[in-house]
Amino acid sequence: MTKATSIDPRRTLTLRDVSEASGVSEMTVSRVLRNRGDVSATTRERVLQAARTLGYVPNKIAGALASQRVNLVGVIIPSLSNMVFPEVMTGISEILDNTGLQPVVGVTNYLPAREEAVLYEMLSWRPSGVILAGLEHTAAARAMLAQAGIPIVEIMDIDGPVVDSAVGISHRRAGRQMAEAIVASGYKNIAFVGTQMPNDFRAKKRLEGFEEALKRAGMALVDREFYDGGSALLKGRDMTAAVLRRSPDVDFLYYSNDMIGAGGLLYCLDQGIDVPGKVGLAGFNGVELLDGLPRRLATMDACRLEIGRRAAQIIARRNEDPDLGPETVELFPTLQPGDTIRQR
Repeated sequence: MTKATSIDPRRTLTLRDVSEASGVSEMTVSRVLRNRGDVSATTRERVLQAARTLGYVPNKIAGALASQRVNLVGVIIPSLSNMVFPEVMTGISEILDNTGLQPVVGVTNYLPAREEAVLYEMLSWRPSGVILAGLEHTAAARAMLAQAGIPIVEIMDIDGPVVDSAVGISHRRAGRQMAEAIVASGYKNIAFVGTQMPNDFRAKKRLEGFEEALKRAGMALVDREFYDGGSALLKGRDMTAAVLRRSPDVDFLYYSNDMIGAGGLLYCLDQGIDVPGKVGLAGFNGVELLDGLPRRLATMDACRLEIGRRAAQIIARRNEDPDLGPETVELFPTLQPGDTIRQR
């Protein structure tokens, strides 16, 4: 069992802290963390558990630099195939280009354990800051972030507790706004279609807000279709077909993102379904790549570029002036009705 300990979060953790928390010598802690030497399985687990609980990350550049920091900013995102995040990266790069700081990217594939592993590696190089998508993390990842001693900016979301700073939108509000627009346009039988469930926490929050607004209007979703893989036009077509076969009375489909929404639109047009007269459609993200579709998909702009810029500005300012405190920046997406919601 590890010992309870209270540590000043402004101080960098050391081997001694892990030693005291685990009740073994610093030499043994070093052997375990470097995976060297003969250490019993019980002791190894005790040390690793203490390190995880404290949020301790070994310093791979100890003694190499007087500042104990490198000019790297770790950026941890769920996906490179999702068109949302390259635009976020563009905003980050625009700001950091003039600061001497260099972004390095890690991808989690929407897996919390993978985020924890990527974060561990990045922090071990003692970066000048970390930008990561979302507010939901494992307990070990949250401990590492809390003990990192550098600016941390969680992006894309502000619906929940923040480790340090945050830049994003309220996904629950976005879901409510979309539901209110759909209800106001006269649609009655509404279904939801989503990918990356259950690990896309932001899409889940939009769905929660969406259902809250439907409930206030005396309505509820009549069907829903989930897929745990990534976004793709083909999946949007397939899931749309499945919903409309199962629930032919559905007159509106709300998608967790624009890509599968575009697939749904192409399916409806291919089947001769009147959009938006018989069936309305809406996605999320405001992806410009889909502007060439036969109809403009209703969507909401997720402020991706501005989120990247504002997050990078926080990192840059706090590296210039370490006395600056955390901040939370909320941005407000705009609903774009396009051609797939009836106009009343």
